[in-house]
Amino acid sequence: MRNRFFSMMAIGAVAAMSGVASPASAQAQTERVATFTGAMPTGVTVAPNGRIFVNFPQWGDTSPYAVGELKNGKVTPYPDAAFNTPDAADALHHLISVQSVVADGRNRLWILDTGAPGFQTPVPGGAKLVAVDLATDKVVQTIALGSEVVLPTTYVNDVRFDLRQGKAGVAYITDSSIKGPGGIIVVDLATGTAMRRLSGHATTMPDPGFVPVLEGKPLMNRPKGGKPSPWLVASDGIAISADGATLYYCALSSRHLYAVPTALLRDPGVDDAEVARHIRDLGLKGASDGLAEDDQGRIYAGDYEHDAIRRYANGQWQTIAQDPRILWPDTFSVGSDGYLYFIANQLHRQAPFHKGRDERKQPYALLRIKIDAGPVLLK
Repeated sequence: MRNRFFSMMAIGAVAAMSGVASPASAQAQTERVATFTGAMPTGVTVAPNGRIFVNFPQWGDTSPYAVGELKNGKVTPYPDAAFNTPDAADALHHLISVQSVVADGRNRLWILDTGAPGFQTPVPGGAKLVAVDLATDKVVQTIALGSEVVLPTTYVNDVRFDLRQGKAGVAYITDSSIKGPGGIIVVDLATGTAMRRLSGHATTMPDPGFVPVLEGKPLMNRPKGGKPSPWLVASDGIAISADGATLYYCALSSRHLYAVPTALLRDPGVDDAEVARHIRDLGLKGASDGLAEDDQGRIYAGDYEHDAIRRYANGQWQTIAQDPRILWPDTFSVGSDGYLYFIANQLHRQAPFHKGRDERKQPYALLRIKIDAGPVLLK
């Protein structure tokens, strides 16, 4: 299994670098929703009622808050400033460094806190899932992710929910470690019990030899006064099928999309070897950060090497938008208004990739394209 995955990855890398393209589709117009100055955002979610939330991880930009709500073009701390004030001594009750926000179908905003500023070892109690009731704007649940799933190298990245499972639902979380094994974390929302799945499996790890090319230059760690080295990030993007039966995921340092049955991931009686036997490689999507899904069964991915958005439908990948403003498409969210929203944050222009020079050009942007489909709300 492992050798088959590695050989397919190598073939995919050659195909992508040689310019092999999938069939083209009609291009969607890119619309700008909002811009941001100061700290760089990574995540966005659009609630079913249209409220928009964004998040800002602590990656050196010293964001004054981790999560904010976008109102009339301005961002305010959400749910309040106090909760957004980091406190390592009481990390369970404060946001430390948030990588993702996701609104569910029960009028809640889920906040995924890495607890790991600057990709360092998560502080005790820092890695957690927090639910905020959007009717009252109050925290209603906090689930600490324990050491059985959060390793010293873990960086929890993105999350999807199926609220029909068990007593309160289940969450699927990617671990996009840059130092250790990637994996998928499965959380029972009623009990907080969590399992680590496919830890270090070939599909949750960076592709061997992966070096993306952006703006004509290989993307690598390039420290000031140091030697370049590969920048390798594990399982990152995640999406769920419209019926909840399939989980899709990808490493950031990869051009492949994988799919696995959610029933197997949830079942503690099924070991990882059996789960792995049911993984499907859905082919080359381009190199992407986040993923998204719609209620018509289609999957969306960025293509950060080509300033593009791609869609998987009927067994094929197609480029549906390409625009010079789509500079590193990060997190995606499908709104009930029929648009796909995404952050373009120029992540590849950060100083660690350019010998200490920050080459980002503010403002960063929240963009959207019309897809004429709605979100997947498994409630």
